[in-house]
Amino acid sequence: MTSALPTAIHHDDESTGRPITMFGPDFPFAYDDFLANPAGLGSLPAERHGTEVAVIGGGLSGIVTAYELMKLGLRPVVYEIAEIGGRLRTVNFPGCPDDVVAEMGAMRFPPASTALFHYIDKVGLETTPFPNPLAPGTPSTVVDLKGESHYARTADELPAVFGKVAAAWDSTLSEQAAFTEMQKAIRERDAKMIKRLWNELVPRLDNQTFYGFLCDSPAFASFRDREIFGQVGFGTGGWDTDFPNSILEILRVVYTGADDEHRSIVGGSRQLPLRLWEHAPEDIAFWPAGTSLSSLHGGSPNPGVARLHRTAPNNITVTDTEGRIRTYPAAVFTAQSWMLLSKIACDEALFPIDHWTAIERTHYMESSKVFVPVDRPFWLDKDPATGRDTMSMTLTDRMPRGTYLLGDDPDAPAVICLSYTWADDSLKWLPLSVSERVEVMLQSLKEIYPGVDVRRHIIGDPVTVSWEAEPHFMGAFKANLPGHYRYQHRLFTHFKQDRLEERHRGLFLAGDDVSWTAGWAEGAVQTALNAVWGVLNHFGGETDPANPGPGDVYEEIAPIELPD
Repeated sequence: MTSALPTAIHHDDESTGRPITMFGPDFPFAYDDFLANPAGLGSLPAERHGTEVAVIGGGLSGIVTAYELMKLGLRPVVYEIAEIGGRLRTVNFPGCPDDVVAEMGAMRFPPASTALFHYIDKVGLETTPFPNPLAPGTPSTVVDLKGESHYARTADELPAVFGKVAAAWDSTLSEQAAFTEMQKAIRERDAKMIKRLWNELVPRLDNQTFYGFLCDSPAFASFRDREIFGQVGFGTGGWDTDFPNSILEILRVVYTGADDEHRSIVGGSRQLPLRLWEHAPEDIAFWPAGTSLSSLHGGSPNPGVARLHRTAPNNITVTDTEGRIRTYPAAVFTAQSWMLLSKIACDEALFPIDHWTAIERTHYMESSKVFVPVDRPFWLDKDPATGRDTMSMTLTDRMPRGTYLLGDDPDAPAVICLSYTWADDSLKWLPLSVSERVEVMLQSLKEIYPGVDVRRHIIGDPVTVSWEAEPHFMGAFKANLPGHYRYQHRLFTHFKQDRLEERHRGLFLAGDDVSWTAGWAEGAVQTALNAVWGVLNHFGGETDPANPGPGDVYEEIAPIELPD
C-alpha cells in the first residue's frame, strides 16, 4: 500500500528484490524460509502417524494448522461454528461476475506477508494491486477535510501542509524509533541487530500511546499537524482511531512494510482457505496420494465447539454444539480468544492463570464496512469541465472516513466500498440498519461530489458488517493498549511449552490475535506454524537440522521479557 502522504520509505530488498518480511521485530524468525526449505517442517515417530488432533476454528490460521499437521501424517479434526474462512469473508453479489465481490474482512495484503504469499502461490491465486490512496494503480484520490476537498493523482499534487505532516512522521520515526537502523536490519535479516534495537525500545515505549508518541516529538508540536495526520495518516488512511493504542503496535506495521504496496486477491480472499481445504499436497507423510483436509472430513468440518475440558492423563476433551464428545491427545485453538470466555464452557485447567488474564485483557478494535454493486466503474468518467475523474478514492473526516472504488473494466459491474471505519467511527454505525447506513454515506458523498448521482448506478442490495456485533468474533482484530506487551508475550509464546507445568501442555493457541502482527493475515499464518511446531514437539517429532523451526531457535530470538 502506498502512503496517503508523501514518504521516502522503501520496502524492497535492493539486492534480492524480496520485500521486507513481517517476521519481526519481536520474534525475527524467517517463516518464509522455513516453509520454502525442501526438508519440510519436520517428521514424527511412525507410531504417531494417524493420531487425531483437534483444530478449533476454520479461519486461515486453523486451515493452515490443519493442512500442515496433515502433511506431517497426523489427522487434524477441524471444528468450525460458521463457515470456513473466518475473517477472510467474501460476499458475492447475485447476477454479478465472480470477481465482483465484497471483502467483509481482510481485503488487502502487503508483499511483506511472505509466509501468507507462500500459500497464495501454492493454491494458484491471482492478486492485483489494491487501490489505496495515492497508490500507483489508483487513478486519483480526494482528501476531504473540514469541508474542503483536495484532488490529486500523486502525493506531489496535494497542498504543502500534507508534505509537511509526512516529513514530521518520517522525522519522528527516525529520531524516536531507530527507523532507518531497523529497516536496514530487517532488510538484511540481521536477527541480532533487530533484537538489539527492539529490546531497547520495548521497555521505553510499552506504556506509550500512539498519540503520546507523536506529542513527544518536536516535529509534531503543532496540534493541527497531529490532527491532519490522524485524519489522513499513512498507508490506509486516517490513523486517529489507533491513537489510544500502544505505539509498539504501529512500529511493527511500519518497520515490516505492512503499510506498503497492498494487493487484493482476485475473486476474494476466502478462496485461500477454501482451496487449502481441497488441496492435496504431494509431499505428505502416511496418508495416500490425493488426501486433502476435505477428504479426511467427508467434505465438511465438524460443527462448532460448546465445551473444552481436560481429562486424564493429559488429554483435551471437546464437546461440539451437537453434543458429540471426542477426546484428543493435543488440540490447537485458533478461534477468537474471547470465545474461551463467553461462548465456550471451559475448564480453568486449560491454561495457567496468567494466560487466562492475558486472554481476558486482549483489546479488540471495532470495524465496519458497507459495499454496494454498481453497473460499471463510472468513477473513471472524466468531468468535462475539469478533466478530473468523476469520483476518486476518498479520505474524509465525514462519516464514511474511507471510500474505495473497486473495478476498472469499463464494460463490467464493479463495487464501491462506501465506508470502511474502525473503533469509535465504527460504533457510530452500529445502531443503523444497512439501508440507513447507505443513506448517510450517500449524503456525505453528495457533499464531496455534488454533481455525481451514485444511487442511479447501484444494481443490487448493499451488504454490511460490524465485526464487534458478530457473535463469533466480537471485534475485528486485536490491538494492544499501552502496558499490554506482557499479555501479548504470554499468548504468542504459548506454543513453547517446556516452561509450563505438564498439566497445562498439549493445548496450543494460534490465530491472528495471538500474533504480534494482529490485523494482518500473516500473523494468522505465523502462529499456525508455531502451533504446528508445538504439536510436533509434543508428540516427540523433530525438525530437520537443515531447517530448524521456531521452537528450535527460540532461545536465540525470544521476545524480550519485561519484569512484573
